[in-house]
Amino acid sequence: MRVITCNVNGLRAAHGKGFTDWMLKQKPDIACLQEIKAREVDLPPEVRTPKGLHGYFHPAEKRGYSGVALYSRRAADKVTKGMGIPEFDVQGRFLQADFGELSVVSFYLPSGTMGAEAQARKYQFMDRFLPYLEAMRKRGREFLICGDWNIAHRDIDVKNWKTNQTTTGFLPEERAWLTRVFEEHGFVDVFRKLDPSPDRFTWWNAFGNARARNVGWRIDYQVATPGIAKRARKATIAMEPIFSDHAPVVIDYDYEP
Repeated sequence: MRVITCNVNGLRAAHGKGFTDWMLKQKPDIACLQEIKAREVDLPPEVRTPKGLHGYFHPAEKRGYSGVALYSRRAADKVTKGMGIPEFDVQGRFLQADFGELSVVSFYLPSGTMGAEAQARKYQFMDRFLPYLEAMRKRGREFLICGDWNIAHRDIDVKNWKTNQTTTGFLPEERAWLTRVFEEHGFVDVFRKLDPSPDRFTWWNAFGNARARNVGWRIDYQVATPGIAKRARKATIAMEPIFSDHAPVVIDYDYEP
């Protein structure tokens, strides 16, 4: 089972840069996209239903903002849009598709980069999402939560970690929250399970030639329950070609979806 996750920073723009063609060449079983910034009706047919894939979408009510999507080779048994939390569901941040005993989520956590109020909303989301994660674990299903978590967890997940400790996305409170996700709630950072190397980033600032110099952050994850995590075999960050300020994360699992 090949799973791709990518913050496309505008699905129509990424499609224009060749993302859909690239994705199809990877032959994914599942692909999770974030920041699609479009409603399904606004997408061309080849993006709504790429060849051989089923497409599911949960856009934000606000046009040109947020939104998540999920493509799958097999039709989902059930699709859930949102978490039942209205103030966040209108932002299009959570889309779950069930395939047998496996649930896959395309997920987009708020960034908090637009100032103190935005950071407060990010913390509110985190506070509401942690019990939701706990409930997931109690259901006894396998979960794979793919997306832009907007938090770099460890020092090796940010190029300049010493100078970024007061920057949103690498704040001590955010990192501690993500540690709770992994250590208290038993989820696994699948990429790190397979690749402990430093300088493995998925997002780069648009300024200062950051991408070319690989001055980046690893904020895009595939977070899994232990059963599916132990089936992960290979992880790749697709550095080229460039479709977005994020790079796709591709992980292969020894699992039949």
